[in-house]
Amino acid sequence: MSAKNKLPEGFELTPVAQATSDSREAWRVFGIMAEFVEATERLATVRPAVSIFGSARLAPDSEVYRLTEKIARMLSDAGFSVISGGGPGVMEAANKGAFAGKSLSVGLNIQLPHEQKPNHYQDISQSFRHFFARKYMFVKVAAAYVVMPGGFGTLDELLEALTLIQTGKSPRIPIILVGSEFWAGLLDWMRTRLVADGMIHAEDMNLIQVIDDPQRILDAIFDHYEARGFAHLPEEHELLLNL
Repeated sequence: MSAKNKLPEGFELTPVAQATSDSREAWRVFGIMAEFVEATERLATVRPAVSIFGSARLAPDSEVYRLTEKIARMLSDAGFSVISGGGPGVMEAANKGAFAGKSLSVGLNIQLPHEQKPNHYQDISQSFRHFFARKYMFVKVAAAYVVMPGGFGTLDELLEALTLIQTGKSPRIPIILVGSEFWAGLLDWMRTRLVADGMIHAEDMNLIQVIDDPQRILDAIFDHYEARGFAHLPEEHELLLNL
């Protein structure tokens, strides 16, 4: 190893230190397993449910916050549990609307150094240390995704769902983007670059619906399940076991 690429003195791990580090990493797997087990048991009866995503940084007086609260209340009164990330902004609006309605308000909270604090409108509050365990539960439980304007985290959840459905790793569910003006640029780019360059099929764009009206959002979800009901079909159950 050249002097340029050599680790600074004191940074090399001795065999004992390396073995200790590897052992600790292996034991962390049990903590990850515990998150999956605990969350699966607590959310086992949360059906049917709609996951709502969006920015953590929006204030309660914002138009998106108020619209999210209205959508969540309508979903809750229609019999859907509403699941959010459990934090502030759009997540709080989703939980607040559902909390005031007839069905469960669920928060899947993530432990972060900044930004994330559980909101006060949760019937069920489940905490996670690992993003991937938390994302798994959003997908496993949801009968539909409602995606409000948001940042990297929101895009992460959206693209995760699209990828799983496109590749056949999870059942097809309604993915509804709310805020046609906000999402227009992204959707145009998908069509003019991803579709045009052959990165995705044109039919993949049909996985996404853009709906701004709360009642039409509700109608779209019911229309999707009208002929088959909300229970997972046997093949869908198998898919979710193998995410």
